Amino acid sequence: MEAALLKKWESLVSRFHELTDQLMDPSVISQSGLLHKLSKERTDLEPAVKLYEVYRENAKQLDDTVQILTDSSAGHELHKLASEERVELERRRSELEKEVREFLIPKDPRDEKSLVLEIRAGTGGDEAGLFAGELFRLYSKYAEKKGLKVDTVEASETGIGGYKNIVALIEGKGAYRHFKYEAGVHRVQRVPVTEASGRIHTSTVTVAVMPEVDEVEVQIDPKDLRIDTFCSSGAGGQSVNTTYSAVRITHLPTGVVVTCQDERSQLKNRAKAMRTLRARIVEAEREKQEAEIAQNRKSQVGTGERSEKIRTYNFPQNRVTDHRVGLTLHKLELVMEGDLDEIVQAMKAQQQQLETAQV
Repeated sequence: MEAALLKKWESLVSRFHELTDQLMDPSVISQSGLLHKLSKERTDLEPAVKLYEVYRENAKQLDDTVQILTDSSAGHELHKLASEERVELERRRSELEKEVREFLIPKDPRDEKSLVLEIRAGTGGDEAGLFAGELFRLYSKYAEKKGLKVDTVEASETGIGGYKNIVALIEGKGAYRHFKYEAGVHRVQRVPVTEASGRIHTSTVTVAVMPEVDEVEVQIDPKDLRIDTFCSSGAGGQSVNTTYSAVRITHLPTGVVVTCQDERSQLKNRAKAMRTLRARIVEAEREKQEAEIAQNRKSQVGTGERSEKIRTYNFPQNRVTDHRVGLTLHKLELVMEGDLDEIVQAMKAQQQQLETAQV
């Protein structure tokens, strides 16, 4: 194994043991936020430590085998067994080096989190609203295939089956990992049902994917919140328009507003709204930082801004193209049923290729 790679691996092992000692320190134990952060870091490093132990044992066995092969006093039968064992040990060493190389690629700490999904109709009027609804249906089916739960937070319907915007919580381990490549502008090309002349229209929908933020990661002062309650509207049974179950929370310092009326219980709506609020506040700060970086570089390329078109859905040609990886699939009908794996894997492979080159 390359010396630089082995040194990086050993530094992770050293950090793991350092964290183990820190987690036994009373001053750390008394700080819940710090304790949570260090415990998570240690848990993330544990697989690399176990892999390192296996690798060192493999190296020791390989050294012992080589010594037998260089020992002229060893019999023919022992040499034969040692030679066979050496082949197997070297094969295993190659596997371990491949595993650790992938492990040493920096992990996105947000990958295992749940997320807030926000879909908004862009240009294209009613057609954009209709596609926003179809995109939400696509993501709901994809989430179901991955064993994730989709819970609507707020929605503004267009009245013809579409949405001006819809916000949902997608919960489950690895949710953000599956959805993080969906953020950006999605373009749809098709003949609207209302188009008598049969002309193809182009519309756009923007998608934001925000990893959920734990309370310990972002502190919100209750004094910075204005909470309004009102009667919910739309489908919802007898409680609609009779109880103040809907909640609107405004974060005064940032102006971020979240509304939730999906649940009949005001407490449940408030809890869902707060989860969304935390994610939006952090996302707003991230976008602000990226905008400042882009301004300093005098370039908006690669900032992840929503103005960047990422994908085109062409219905007449049954085609979907992801412009980031240059991937075109002629199975749009399957993609619209939640079959996103091929696109997601292509994005993941591209990302890993870039990151592996830096290891």
